Amino acid sequence: MSDNLTLDFEQNEQRPIEDFTEQAYLDYSMYVILDRALPFIGDGLKPVQRRIIYAMSELGLKAGAKFKKSARTIGDVIGKFHPHGDSACYEAMVLMAQNFSYRYPLVDGQGNWGSMDDPRSFAAMRYTEAKLRPYAEVLLAETALGTVEWVPNFDGTLKEPKHLPARLPNVLLNGTTGIAVGMATDIPPHNLREIATACLRLLEQPKITLEALCQYVKGPDYPVAAEIITAREDIVEMYRSGNGSIKMRAVWEKEDANIVITTLPYQCSGNKVLEQIAAQMNAKKLPMLEDLRDESDHESPTRLILVPRSSRVNAEELMMHLFATTDLEKSFRVNLNMIGIDGKPQVKDLKMILKEWLSFRIETVRRRLQHRLEKIEKQIHLLEGLMLAYLNIDEVIAIIRQEDKPRLVLMKRFKLSEEQAEAVLELKLRKLAKLEEIKIQGELDELNKERKTLKQTLASSQRLKTLVKKEITADAEKYGDERRSPIVARDESRAIDVNALIPAEALTVILSAKGWVRAAKGHEIDAETLNYRAGDTYRQSARGRSNQLAVFLDSTGRCYSIPAHTLPSARGNGEPVASRVTPPDGATFEGVMCGAAEDIYLLASDAGYGFMARLEDLFVKTRNGKSILNVPAGANVLPPVIVIKPKEDFIAAVSSIGRFLVMDINEFPLLGKGKGLKIMQIPTAKLKIREEYISAITTFSEGESLLLNSGKRQLTLKPGTIDSFYGERGRRGNMLPRGFRQVNSIKPVREKNEVQ
Repeated sequence: MSDNLTLDFEQNEQRPIEDFTEQAYLDYSMYVILDRALPFIGDGLKPVQRRIIYAMSELGLKAGAKFKKSARTIGDVIGKFHPHGDSACYEAMVLMAQNFSYRYPLVDGQGNWGSMDDPRSFAAMRYTEAKLRPYAEVLLAETALGTVEWVPNFDGTLKEPKHLPARLPNVLLNGTTGIAVGMATDIPPHNLREIATACLRLLEQPKITLEALCQYVKGPDYPVAAEIITAREDIVEMYRSGNGSIKMRAVWEKEDANIVITTLPYQCSGNKVLEQIAAQMNAKKLPMLEDLRDESDHESPTRLILVPRSSRVNAEELMMHLFATTDLEKSFRVNLNMIGIDGKPQVKDLKMILKEWLSFRIETVRRRLQHRLEKIEKQIHLLEGLMLAYLNIDEVIAIIRQEDKPRLVLMKRFKLSEEQAEAVLELKLRKLAKLEEIKIQGELDELNKERKTLKQTLASSQRLKTLVKKEITADAEKYGDERRSPIVARDESRAIDVNALIPAEALTVILSAKGWVRAAKGHEIDAETLNYRAGDTYRQSARGRSNQLAVFLDSTGRCYSIPAHTLPSARGNGEPVASRVTPPDGATFEGVMCGAAEDIYLLASDAGYGFMARLEDLFVKTRNGKSILNVPAGANVLPPVIVIKPKEDFIAAVSSIGRFLVMDINEFPLLGKGKGLKIMQIPTAKLKIREEYISAITTFSEGESLLLNSGKRQLTLKPGTIDSFYGERGRRGNMLPRGFRQVNSIKPVREKNEVQ
């Protein structure tokens, strides 16, 4: 028994698994490329599209027929030719019916077939009805004229056309998109008249250059009236390489004070555009827009209204910003990848596509003429036999009446073929009239004349080309139309600087001790007198403008940036800074800065080190911020201080035990980050146990007084008194008077209109 099992196993094929999987994947890849994703250059269709069109013609759903339920068509398609999912098959049919998706739709739909805003909103196939459009005759008209190679369907019970005998280069007219294995295709639609003219010129001048062909093919022509703004040289290069992109832009106009968008780019949703604009308005990035609405209807499929805030708004500048930031301007990839006549996928240039299609068309016409010639010769052969019978009608009748096998006798007596003899025997008595003989003779003369013409055409390549030219011209006249997508030269779109859009209103940013932030309009507000949440107090405030960034400094020396105009109003308690940024665990916010990018701030730690920094060097784009100030171990960050006059000001620092030192600000460098230089001498041992540290620091100008707050007591140092505390940086400083040595804040006495 074991021997039998071994024998059976040895009879099976044994292959390494890597060989098997490689071959299986290659087979699948070729199937996807050739039988699913890429169109054939001859008829421009994928297999599913070809089968839908052919099945509809077999159901009698021509342009002049009545509509039938789409479910009936899809049932025939998947049952006879395309054994795949009904939903995928129906979606392919829907696409061919949407006049906003196909430049020259092939299917005429009745019911809900989707909309431009939502192409996938079509009704189920049990609700919709369909038939073919007149343009489908371009693909189907010659199917029964011997032009098609017939192949078995998936189960071998029926025949289906391998390709349809297209009379026009549909691969360029309607275009297509598809993703295969390792390759994709993106063929844009084109204008029928332009492509037909290019075909005629190529037939007349086979050596014409691609640049000359581009004089007739201006560029793609989408089923929408949006503008193509790609430069001509880029379009020519796209046709030369078979790869590139096409940029489309919406069409708009001024109506009174409003902006009206009347046409959107190909496959662009009006609802999505409105959502994109509304998002910018909510983010306060479009302050010049007051309102927007959608007034689209059946008469005006696209009518989007933008209402500017005032008549002073520059509409051109606003639209250029929207083109750069929304789908009002879109780019479409172009990849002229298709299956050629040789059955292989290839990215082709424009001339190669037209030349290869013309060879396909000429061969199709040759097969059609040859098929017609064979039918004519067969008919002539039969008619010649009938004429011979008419000339000898009495003898023919006698043979039929007297002979047992009249067919053989007729063939021998009059030298007829089997088909001719059968035709004579099938004659009806009413056909024996003299008038019928004259009619047959006339038909023979006509057929002989047509046969002569067909033979002359088949024998001459020039006559074949002339016939193809006449047919292309006739079809272009019948189905062609004007270009829909104008090609125009436009300036490059550009987004407006967000800060330029925000009004530069005076603003005071207020930070609380527990890291809550808010912003008040104006610079006159007294931030310390505002109401704070229970257990919270005032930390620091900074004056700036609504179009500037507020920069926050945390206890680890990291800086974070938040647009000042996005901060909550000071009418409430604000919101935590940590909800906008991501500080390290346990970090607290010690200060806030705001102002022009070139403003200078003094950054310092209470260990007695600091440096000056330009505000623009502290701007950060990420939520995580960036490390600016190196804080020594055991030290804390001091609130940053603005420097009014970087070349003239002084720095005043006071320690927790009452030592006070004033120094020249020029002794400190302008850095982007670091620890800085020593401001005041703080013994390391005392700093570690927090016995002594810098408790307050500020900057002031010559001639200004300093106000020191020590608990509930205040000490004002006049300019003359301040001089006694002046010294070089890094010194210990002099002691303040008794009773004022526990200083918790120090600030210069300035005019109200000066920035603090």
